[in-house]
Amino acid sequence: MSHHDARYVEIFNLIKAYPNPYGEAVRVVDGYDLVMRRGEFVSVIGHSGCGKSTVLTMVGGLNEISGGSIAVEGREIDGPGPDRAVVFQSPCLLPWMTAYDNVMLGVRKAYPHGTKHQRREIVEYYLNAVGLTHSRDKYPREMSGGMQQRVGIARAIALKPRMLLLDEPFGRLDSLTRMGLQDVILGILDRERITTMMVTHDVDEAIYMSDRVCMMTNGPKAHVGQLLDLPFERPRRREAVLEHPLYYDLRGALVSFLEQQDHRQEPQEAAEDTSSWDDTMHMVEAMAATQYTVPTPHLALESSPTQLVDAGV
Repeated sequence: MSHHDARYVEIFNLIKAYPNPYGEAVRVVDGYDLVMRRGEFVSVIGHSGCGKSTVLTMVGGLNEISGGSIAVEGREIDGPGPDRAVVFQSPCLLPWMTAYDNVMLGVRKAYPHGTKHQRREIVEYYLNAVGLTHSRDKYPREMSGGMQQRVGIARAIALKPRMLLLDEPFGRLDSLTRMGLQDVILGILDRERITTMMVTHDVDEAIYMSDRVCMMTNGPKAHVGQLLDLPFERPRRREAVLEHPLYYDLRGALVSFLEQQDHRQEPQEAAEDTSSWDDTMHMVEAMAATQYTVPTPHLALESSPTQLVDAGV
């Protein structure tokens, strides 16, 4: 892997401050550092209100940075751009447009020089990728929450972003719909190699979908508390991940961190009370050295319409 790919996204000393009623700047995020590889999937977990979505929206250029820097492919970002697509918990579809038209809205912007036929081909490809070929003419009011979220995902990925930002995209969905959409996204990301950051409260979801999990401390002055590498290969199967010898140790490490944050003491005392986390991580690292692997199934994936990209569309 080249140095460029190894440091595809660089977040350095990121700060977000808001004024309190007295006009004083209160840092809700302070000193957040994270480097992501090209094509990597990183989940961000932490307690409600710690600043997870604040970090994600700053990366998306939707929230002004108070300090520090964010660079994608070596270029600092200063606002939203077509290289980063965001999917929120609510799909935010235009209610007077069909599923097809909602996706086409973004495709017209992303492929301004494409022909009508080429743009239609792209929309149809991504609607098919999320399983909505037969629902393309439905309006949001005629679709379930899961179907609407599929449209939002298709719209985001059809823009061919370099980075996908997911802000609790499955938070409003039932468990079966949630699992189905998790697999839809992973299937697309395995094809497209899009670097992805996802905010979630679900520990199992983070383990199943991610290459690494970034654990945030409680605010104010929230920052990266720990980073957990996951040993699962891609593409992956849910059953294989759940049966992996390290699964419950990894899960325990995440839960242990969250529990420590839930009962966080003063910084001086907390620094002296890390034995539980350290013991868990030492056990995980020792077991990881055994080099367990998850079987990687053969996936029959259709080719994406890369010829349109190669043609400069």
